[in-house]
Amino acid sequence: MSKDDDDNIDEKAREILRRAGLADEGKGRGPSQASQLVALARERYELFMSEDGRPYGVKQDGPNIALPLRGKAGLRSQLARIYTDENDGSVPSQSALADAMTVLEGVAAAADPRVPHLRVARHGDEIVVDLATSDGRCVIIGPDGWRREPRSPILFRRSGAMKPLPEPLADGDGLTKLRELLNTSEEGFRLLVAWLVASFIPDLPHPILTFRGEQGTGKSKGAAMVIGIIDPSGAPKRTAPRDVKAWATQAFNSWALCLDNVSIIADWLSDALCRAVTGDGIVDRALYTDDDVVVLEFRRVLAMTTIDAGALAGDLAERLLTIELNLIPDHKRREEAELDAVYAEAHASILASLFDLLAQVLKVLPEVHLTERPRMADFARILAAVDQVQGWDTLHSYKSSARDAVADVLDGEPFAQAVVALVDTAGADGVTLTAQELLDAVQTPERLPKKWPKDSTRAAGQLKRLAPALRTIGVNVDDSQRQPRGNRSRLYRLTSSESRRKTAPAAPTAPATGSDQQERAGAAVNASTRSSERSTRSGRSAGAAGARAGAHLSAAPAADTLPDVPEHGPAGATGAAGASSQPLSDSLTALCDECGFPMARIEPGQTTHPTCGPAAA
Repeated sequence: MSKDDDDNIDEKAREILRRAGLADEGKGRGPSQASQLVALARERYELFMSEDGRPYGVKQDGPNIALPLRGKAGLRSQLARIYTDENDGSVPSQSALADAMTVLEGVAAAADPRVPHLRVARHGDEIVVDLATSDGRCVIIGPDGWRREPRSPILFRRSGAMKPLPEPLADGDGLTKLRELLNTSEEGFRLLVAWLVASFIPDLPHPILTFRGEQGTGKSKGAAMVIGIIDPSGAPKRTAPRDVKAWATQAFNSWALCLDNVSIIADWLSDALCRAVTGDGIVDRALYTDDDVVVLEFRRVLAMTTIDAGALAGDLAERLLTIELNLIPDHKRREEAELDAVYAEAHASILASLFDLLAQVLKVLPEVHLTERPRMADFARILAAVDQVQGWDTLHSYKSSARDAVADVLDGEPFAQAVVALVDTAGADGVTLTAQELLDAVQTPERLPKKWPKDSTRAAGQLKRLAPALRTIGVNVDDSQRQPRGNRSRLYRLTSSESRRKTAPAAPTAPATGSDQQERAGAAVNASTRSSERSTRSGRSAGAAGARAGAHLSAAPAADTLPDVPEHGPAGATGAAGASSQPLSDSLTALCDECGFPMARIEPGQTTHPTCGPAAA
């Protein structure tokens, strides 16, 4: 670079600084390094704040990519490189860079806020997918098809967790190539394809794709490939984060991510995953400040792999789309390097086929209307559109999968099982109880599980949390009423749907001791009886809630009036499944022909305790 060129650059920089009020005039020397950096930034970049309070710069006449002011590959490092290139290798000082960043943040704050998107964005009736290349190329999908563009019409941001997507290439049937990489059923594969199509639609909640299967089914590899189709990353599979802040950082910087080998999920993470599906925002303290904050806003496409879905929380289960993977026989198992090579070769073709299907879905979607809207109704509408285009039945499969997932999760909730057993036993009228009465009425295990509620407050909380899952299997929960007298406790009306009463399976009941039977027979009545006695002692008649609680048990005598029942051997208490195997009135009124005490019939026509009669003798 000649001296004349240097003079021209310096004069141009001074003119920019003079207009910005940053020139060091009248001091006999040129502008400082910080001033030159500010001038370079304002000349070459548009500066703005995002709506969540983060400063960015976009290169003028360059890729429509928002660069954060700080951080690796941010505007700070770009300005340092430009300054060095234009000053014969002279490197700006750290203090000059810091001063320049402070000024540029102020410039950005004065501009109108903009929204930088991550990987996918809506543009009218079209969808833009950022290929994450350095030159800013993208793919635009609309009702009439898809096309490649050299510059995105939508502002995107990048993160260190992202890798470029290959340009889609129409090379055969990409869906068939994907089918050969996964070992699920045809029904599961079609659900997966529909989920992949929906994953490129940014403005709707996406259910959490859950690969479930025993060891050796290829869960982790399959999940890594599926996430890589949408949002390639150096770490497509993640371990469960340690806290909310760590989770927010991961989710903020990836459009799609997978939690691998999930065996149990903490309550806070379960809630965080639910929020990430529908849209979340987490407030955190801004760096280098004491009182300023930044907001991490995101709605994400999530996946997980698990062996035991019963370890998941009930409210999370309703947001799952479960894909069952088959065990891979040893003679069909493939080496990972072979799978990687086949996947890399097929990736571009898979994308092209998915974009073809997405374009067709966008075309028919305005005409698709659901007569029934399940949870995740927006996603269900996408499934209906896929079914219309492909002639599949993914919507029905999704509904069945959701019910199965909820049932599996409830299998891991002992209190839920006890509540279901109580409701199934009660018949069509159900039960109406306070939380404490419910806790007294359900079959209590001899050894309390960790999740078992320890008091009425926790019982009410668990019931509230389990209510959506219980409704999915046909157990309705209504907590809109309160006791008309006394302490006005909330009443829980639990009833089973007609379809559940018709299909509820019967299960054999273990023989019970006299004391166990006495406890079960009078549990709900005892609760209302104690409440009535307290009301009577205070001059009031028995509360209406107590009458409702014991109405369906009217044939059973109160536990206080039963005679002491001797032990009849080591027979165990009836389990939750057994409680629903016979009508309650039958199990409560049956008397042993030998000893005359109450008994539970475990076989048709049984008339004696197992420890009484000729067989026992």
